Amino acid sequence: MSRTGAEALVECLKKQNVDIVFGYPGGVLLGIYDTLFDADILHVLPRHEQGGVHAADGYARATGKVGVCFGTSGPGATNLVTGIANAYMDSVPLVAFTGQVPTALIGGDAFQEADIIGITRPIVKHSYLVQNVDDLPRVINEAFYIASTGRPGPVVIDLPKDVVAGKTKTKCSGKIDLPGYNPTYEGHPLQIKKLLKELSEAKKPVIYAGGGVIISGATEELVKLSEKIGLPVVNSFLGLGGFPSAHENYVGWLGMHGNFASNMAMTETDFILAIGTRFSDRSTGRLDGFAPNAKIAHIDIDPASISKIVDIDIPVVGDCKKVLKQMEEYLDKFNWEKNAESRKGWLKKIRAWNSERPFSYKKSDKVIKPQFVVEEICRLTDGEAIIATEVGQNQMWAGQFYKFKHPRQFISSGGLGTMGFGFPAAIGAKLGRPDKHVFDIAGDGSFLMNMQEICTAVQYRVGVKVAILNNKFLGMIRQWQHLFYNKRYSYSCLECQPDFVKLADAYGCVGLIAEKPSEVADVIAESLKIEDKPVLMDFRVDREENVYPMVPAGAALNEMIYGE
Repeated sequence: MSRTGAEALVECLKKQNVDIVFGYPGGVLLGIYDTLFDADILHVLPRHEQGGVHAADGYARATGKVGVCFGTSGPGATNLVTGIANAYMDSVPLVAFTGQVPTALIGGDAFQEADIIGITRPIVKHSYLVQNVDDLPRVINEAFYIASTGRPGPVVIDLPKDVVAGKTKTKCSGKIDLPGYNPTYEGHPLQIKKLLKELSEAKKPVIYAGGGVIISGATEELVKLSEKIGLPVVNSFLGLGGFPSAHENYVGWLGMHGNFASNMAMTETDFILAIGTRFSDRSTGRLDGFAPNAKIAHIDIDPASISKIVDIDIPVVGDCKKVLKQMEEYLDKFNWEKNAESRKGWLKKIRAWNSERPFSYKKSDKVIKPQFVVEEICRLTDGEAIIATEVGQNQMWAGQFYKFKHPRQFISSGGLGTMGFGFPAAIGAKLGRPDKHVFDIAGDGSFLMNMQEICTAVQYRVGVKVAILNNKFLGMIRQWQHLFYNKRYSYSCLECQPDFVKLADAYGCVGLIAEKPSEVADVIAESLKIEDKPVLMDFRVDREENVYPMVPAGAALNEMIYGE
């Protein structure tokens, strides 16, 4: 039986077990929206396409499923671009449907025409311009497969209006035939044995675990390996939650605002076992000072990530979870007792570093310290909440002072550093995980970039909580101007901003304010009672608090500064 392209699309989405889509309608998508009107799929209408794609991103990170979003032709599609780039940088599975003018008009500068395939080509895992409605079921099937397999990432499907309206009898078969696309999941046994031999010879080894551990669901295997051999574990920023922070072998996270022990451990180690991480510049610091005496083994499903930034001695291409399981099979073939005492001494030294210089700040009973707000959120949620962040100081304080227990608990724009990401991502995360408290830890500047999504949260009764660390500055910009531009705060001051409590009232949600440290806990506790609407919390924090420690740009990891 024939049906329209729009009907086939919705049928294929249901075949892919899609339960939520985030989209903004437009002229060329009206056929799809007419079909969605009767579909058993929740469609969430954001107030801006950027909010929609970030919400789909947050949903994907919190659930492990593929996020789905829609934008119409022209500006609707281009408004998705930042979110697509964000998902690409952080390896988030996403399928973005964009509207396009009819095929006969493509290339003719028609109304609301934009070459979204060309625009997004550098920031997608793959893209399709569908020119025949009969191809649509196969394309959707392939898109979900590509987005969610190998190294996950965004896939764009561009839909001309006549394809949406055309008729097809092609079924959504679910079969995949992509002979040129074969991600490698199993690690090569010889490379794994070579890795284990070098690891057994190491006296000061470190596991460096990234977001790939979370994506592949490898936490259990990682903990087993760490405990079996006595290996300290350092996380990348996006790896937070991939190893329980309360574990005795946990060191912390490294990089520009990572902790002292992690940065020192990576500087002094003689062997790094990197798992599912891409050695970002913010993690490594100055490359010629990064792990100068270490051999490095790297497990990653993306062969292009290996030796891209840092030279790797032992590459192992494969899925983190599967390779760690393979390693388990060979562990007993190596002599772990030989250097056991050295590794114990190494762990002891790292723990001493952590005791000597943990994350800390000067406490106050007069002014609210932003770190204190994060600590209180952690305490009052027992470390069980999902934490999304905006970008800037708020992001770093969230990483430093919330103690993450589980994978998929920390949602942040790590690669692209997208201001305005956190709030819509938190909405998506809450829709995907309604059983969890979900916070957006925000700066006032970043929150203002997508605050229109309050309407979305109110309309869909999303009980997300926004903790605004309000310092009336673009905080990280001000910090850099403080440290490196002689306190010349050029255009980083946000003196004009809304009254967030009145703003919340205007949108029909709850607004709370804390101006003294003694009010912080009560405000957070009050927010936890509200689950049927968003809560905006305005914490008036110390305006010139800085994030420390800090590895300045161009410095090595062990060249941290600690402020005044």
